[in-house]
Amino acid sequence: MPRKVAIEFGEPGTSNIKVVLLGKQGFCVKLSVHKNVLIENSSFFANKLSEEQFGLSSLEIDDCEDVESYVETVGLMYCKDMKQRLMKQSVSRVLRVLKVAELLGFSLCIKSCLEYLEAVPWVGEEEEEKVVSSVLRLQGEGVGVSPVLKRVSSDVSNPPNDTLSHIMELVLKSNEERGRREMKSVVLKLLRENNSVPNNAGSADICSETIYTSCRSCLNSLVALFRQANEPEFADKSVHNKEPVVKQIVLEADNLSWLLEILAIRQAADEFALMWASQQELAALHSKIPVVTRYRISCITARLFVGIGRGELLPSKDTRQMLLQTWLQPLIDDYSWLQHGCRSFDRKVVEEGIGRTILTLPLEEQQSILLSWLGSFLKAGDNCPNLQRAFEVWWRRTFIRPYVDAQGNLVQSDSSMTSKE
Repeated sequence: MPRKVAIEFGEPGTSNIKVVLLGKQGFCVKLSVHKNVLIENSSFFANKLSEEQFGLSSLEIDDCEDVESYVETVGLMYCKDMKQRLMKQSVSRVLRVLKVAELLGFSLCIKSCLEYLEAVPWVGEEEEEKVVSSVLRLQGEGVGVSPVLKRVSSDVSNPPNDTLSHIMELVLKSNEERGRREMKSVVLKLLRENNSVPNNAGSADICSETIYTSCRSCLNSLVALFRQANEPEFADKSVHNKEPVVKQIVLEADNLSWLLEILAIRQAADEFALMWASQQELAALHSKIPVVTRYRISCITARLFVGIGRGELLPSKDTRQMLLQTWLQPLIDDYSWLQHGCRSFDRKVVEEGIGRTILTLPLEEQQSILLSWLGSFLKAGDNCPNLQRAFEVWWRRTFIRPYVDAQGNLVQSDSSMTSKE
């Protein structure tokens, strides 16, 4: 690329001043331009070419960071249809022109760039951040940037809670399986992103009470559906007539799993654990309904155990104990179906969560639950959770550590006797 370039604007041979742009590494561009065009369009050039200095025939601008955009911006002073010219450019190119226009005080160009940025799509987060930061820089200078910024901020005081509640209600009530599944995944992903941003007010202000209202509604519906499915006449119905109830059970179970995931992300699932542990009627009805209809209920139980095992929720000892007493056996009964029927089911993670939950209880309760589990495991094998690691920890706590303590006491006693002698 040549180190020196000469460019002429306007009618050939009519220019009356040269603007020399000195870029990095000795690169130089000499612009042949017209004083009146510069003064009319640029407050920077108007100041430089004031009446006292109007007779200047050459003007140097040192340390130009972006010579190419400088040349393009000066060229826009000669352009009759600036909007048409900018339409051929990319967003990044227009942002570079905007920066130079700002330095030159070229208000008409700034206005055209903002109009372009308001209308054109911004592709990707990086480009959006560049546009917003560039526009915000202009905001402090009294330039009208509101139309551009309205794309990323709202004047309407609509609380985030109301918006989230509306989104959740739409998703929970949807009967279209694919759309519901995809939007549940999208909402969870966005909430995780919100949660990873420190001091994110929008995420922190999401109302847990709204979520718990939806949880209670889903639970009430689920209990009513289980009662209906447990009625004697329901068993005599054809598969076709049973289908609406079965579909609704699947939907409500899926909804509760999704709501639990949202609460776990927000570290607000302790109350859900208590709510679920208290569902004795649902657990009693569970065993009376075919496993193909009920097994998705155990996905909720499994997720709670995983959450407790990871420390995502910290329910009280009584709640943990009640959760295991009420729901561990139903989960064991459904375990084979969970492994083959739930795409998101991870056996290792679930078994680790169950084991860790059991090991948070007092030693006597650990023993009671693990001995009961052992009976099931020896009968069912792979169709039962493998809690071997938790069993080993309980064994050491019960049979090895007390012996070590006794040894320690014995050594201490022996040493004291020796000192007396």
